[in-house]
Amino acid sequence: MSLVRVHNFSISLDGYGTGEGQTLENPFGHAEHRLHDWFFRTRTFQQMHGAGDGDTGVDDAMARTWGDGIGAEIMGRNKFGPQRGPWEDEAWRGWWGENPPFHTPVFVLTHHPRPSLEMEGGTVFHFIDASPEEALRQAREAADGKDVRIGGGPRTVRAFLEADLIDHLHVVVVPILLGRGESLWEGLEGLERRFDTEAVTSPSGVTHLTFTRPRTG
Repeated sequence: MSLVRVHNFSISLDGYGTGEGQTLENPFGHAEHRLHDWFFRTRTFQQMHGAGDGDTGVDDAMARTWGDGIGAEIMGRNKFGPQRGPWEDEAWRGWWGENPPFHTPVFVLTHHPRPSLEMEGGTVFHFIDASPEEALRQAREAADGKDVRIGGGPRTVRAFLEADLIDHLHVVVVPILLGRGESLWEGLEGLERRFDTEAVTSPSGVTHLTFTRPRTG
């Protein structure tokens, strides 16, 4: 069966995956871009957006595996955009422009479904009101045998961890303290017992933690 994977998910030293107060101008709230500076400098990120070469090294080596073998993504509504409640503006098409970097079906979890949104490059956003199990069933069907990526934000990743549906989790611990925001780890005491863990430090100051479900049989 295909794997369920999380990649390049940044958290602060105190465990927050995003800051408080997300707006159109500040997608990550009061954290601003501090959680993701390490990623923005990599060649992987720069090439995703058609820019220059970017940095290579540990951070890029970890970052560039995010798309290998992925056939679909699941994300929370807060990752897709800043609106809450019923859709007041269906003209909003995401943070990424007309050609988002996913190039696969993307299932956006929301209590307010809306028609699917087809973008350039093969990305199609499907807006569904579903449990983690049902969302994964639909994503696996769309992925056609490839792996499914859980793209965030922290509440969505946490829900899939609570349901014990994630096989590979790549978390990047960034040496900042946010003090408030959305925690990745809340309610997940003992999570480490499910996984084999590895840590890689980077000259940039971040630590890459990987949690991989042990193979059975």
